[in-house]
Amino acid sequence: MNPAKQQILTAAAHLFEKQGYHATGLNEIIHESNTPKGSLYYYFPEGKEQIGAETALWSAAQMVERIRFGLSQAENPAEAVRLLTLGIADAVEQSGFASGGPLMMLAAESAVSSKRVNLACREAYGQMQAAFAEKLEGNHDLAQFVLATLEGAILLSRVQHSGDPLRHTAEQLHWLIHGRLS
Repeated sequence: MNPAKQQILTAAAHLFEKQGYHATGLNEIIHESNTPKGSLYYYFPEGKEQIGAETALWSAAQMVERIRFGLSQAENPAEAVRLLTLGIADAVEQSGFASGGPLMMLAAESAVSSKRVNLACREAYGQMQAAFAEKLEGNHDLAQFVLATLEGAILLSRVQHSGDPLRHTAEQLHWLIHGRLS
């Protein structure tokens, strides 16, 4: 990927996560990415909706890598999810509760306002779910439950300014997955 396009997507993802899709303007993305205005319009000629959709898919690719790496830390699926969740708790705390759910704001805001961005978010979450399903013996329903639970726990941790919701979720998911896959 071209470095300028990469910078734009990185900046857009950061801004969407921090302040939301609708509150983020193209000029902010240009400023945050430190790229010329012409680059934004060259790589994203269809404007903000195209940036939103591509950012969702780019973020998903990043998250799928992190999920797969995190889940590779233990052979046992229940323990792997537990360790990944504990790692997310630490990362959310280290960010000062400003990050942890790169698709969360974008997905919530686009659900009814942008079909294109919503479809990209659906695909993004589908990719993340598939990464969990790989570790959970192909159980897509369980993978969807784990992903939904983690998204909710991330939100609660950010709102409460505490990693505890994620830590409690880590233990509950461990217990649940162990029971389901044993």
